[in-house]
Amino acid sequence: MKRNILAIIQARTGSSRLPDKVFLPLAGMPLLIRMYQRVASAKTCDSIVIATTNRISDDKIEELCNEFNIPCFRGDENDLLDRHYKAAVKYSATHIVKIPSDCPLIDPAIIDRVINFYLNNIDDFDFVSNLHPPSYPDGNDVEIMPLKILETAWVEAAESFEREHTTPFIWERPDRFRIGNVVWETGLDYSMSHRFTIDYLEDYLFIKAVYDELFDVNPEFTLSDILSILEKNPNLMKINRKYAGVNWYRENLDKLKTISPSQTKLL
Repeated sequence: MKRNILAIIQARTGSSRLPDKVFLPLAGMPLLIRMYQRVASAKTCDSIVIATTNRISDDKIEELCNEFNIPCFRGDENDLLDRHYKAAVKYSATHIVKIPSDCPLIDPAIIDRVINFYLNNIDDFDFVSNLHPPSYPDGNDVEIMPLKILETAWVEAAESFEREHTTPFIWERPDRFRIGNVVWETGLDYSMSHRFTIDYLEDYLFIKAVYDELFDVNPEFTLSDILSILEKNPNLMKINRKYAGVNWYRENLDKLKTISPSQTKLL
C-alpha cells in the first residue's frame, strides 16, 4: 500500500469553556482555517482532514470545510478514538498524525521534525510524539502512529479517558508499545510556562495578539518569531499566564501511570 500520512485535526463547536472557539477570527479568517493552513505548511503530511462530530451544532464546521475545499469527517462526539480510527480508514491512512484544533500557533517545522524522527526510526517505534515528556510550549502537540497501532487501541481501549483522548491507551503502556519522544532541540522546557493553546477567552486574546504582531509580516511565522516578540513585549505573556500548565491530565492523575503531578496544574 502506498504510504499516506494523514493529519487529523479534531474540532468541534461545543467547548464548555469557550464555545465556537474554532470560529473566532485570526487575521481575518476563522481560527480553524488558520490552524489548517499552519498544518498544511508542514512538508511531511500527505493529506489532512478535519474530524468533527455528528452533532447538528457542528454542521457549520462541515460547511466551513466545504467552503475552503477541506476534507471533513464526522463521527462520535465523545469517543475521539473511534472518530480518529474511522477517519483514518475512510481516507486510507497508513500513518495517523493527531493534532488538536486548539493549537493555532503550532510551528509547521515542529510537525515535520516529529514526523521525520518517526520515519527515520520507523522500525524502532510504535508511537512517536513530542509530549511524553513535553518540552515545547504547550500548543505544539504532534503525535504519529501507524494504522495498526491505532486500530489496536480502538479495539482494546476500555477506559473513558482512553476513548476521549485517543492515544493514552498507547503511551500509557510503554511495556507493550515502543514509545518515542522528540524533545525541543534547544534543551529548554517551556511546556508548563508558555501556553500557546486555546481553551479560555484569555488564550484567544493572547493568540490574537500574536497573530496581530506577526501574520502580516510572515503568515508562516515560527516558534522563534513568537518567542522573539514575547521577549520584546513580556506583557503579552501576562494575558493568559494564569492558565499556563493547565491541561486535561489534572482531572485524571489517579488513572495515569506515566504522568506526574508536575506535568499539570490545578485551577
